[in-house]
Amino acid sequence: MIFEKYILPGIMLDTFRDVTPEFLAERGIKNLICDIDNTLVTYDDPVPTPDVSDWFGKMAAAGVKIAFVSNNDRERVDLFNRDLGFVSYAKAGKPKTKYIAAAMRDMGASAADTALLGDQLLTDAAAGARAGLFSIIVPPIKDKKSLFFRFKRWLERPYIKKYNKLHASDR
Repeated sequence: MIFEKYILPGIMLDTFRDVTPEFLAERGIKNLICDIDNTLVTYDDPVPTPDVSDWFGKMAAAGVKIAFVSNNDRERVDLFNRDLGFVSYAKAGKPKTKYIAAAMRDMGASAADTALLGDQLLTDAAAGARAGLFSIIVPPIKDKKSLFFRFKRWLERPYIKKYNKLHASDR
């Protein structure tokens, strides 16, 4: 497959909740750049849910720094981040890496100790790979049903199958 090295994630998990401080520490990860929509909450959730807030608390207690790099607009990202105060960048244009690099600078992070958490191979995993980060992909919480999103998910299918085949013994 032609884009395999840019699209296959480091790991695919069932939910963001599977990303624990222990999971990150085992991999030497101290910084986590997160997508928001469909990774942590649905597009309909303007602010973190109690479950997400609890997860952020556990990360903070373990010393894990969080940043948001989202392709959504500034208003959406600012509202979500309003009470958190994390480093955040909107309209990031992932898989471009400009704002991932900026977030790492702001956190005092390096590629070696940073991971990217998202729900899309073509944006999040590709951006992580291009930035030299360990990428963690979770299934979308509530996917949009537009033709554009359905097409993107269709493009991802062979890479998900390839990932599953490569990691069948890990389960």
